[in-house]
Amino acid sequence: MANANMLEFTDANFEQEVLQSANPVLVDFTAPWCPPCRAIAPTLEKLANEYVGKAKVGKIDADENRDTLIKYRVQHLPTVLVFRDGQISHEFRGLRTEREYREALDHV
Repeated sequence: MANANMLEFTDANFEQEVLQSANPVLVDFTAPWCPPCRAIAPTLEKLANEYVGKAKVGKIDADENRDTLIKYRVQHLPTVLVFRDGQISHEFRGLRTEREYREALDHV
């Protein structure tokens, strides 16, 4: 993987890595065939590097992890969810700005 700080979430590790995390977690529901998903990838990779130790930033392949996709009713890509204490604190559908993602991660 090009960015070691950009985590890979799956159906198998979602509970432990996201829901049980003590820090906020930004989850990018993505797919390789999705142009807008590729467009936000550099922004999210930048955040993954900047938030090391303060928050987790990662992606989950929507095609390969259908259980999580269905559980959170993700119908459009890209969808970015920010979790705090195992609950969704922010939802983003479609392209958003870096500032919006930062505000969601910094929100107390």
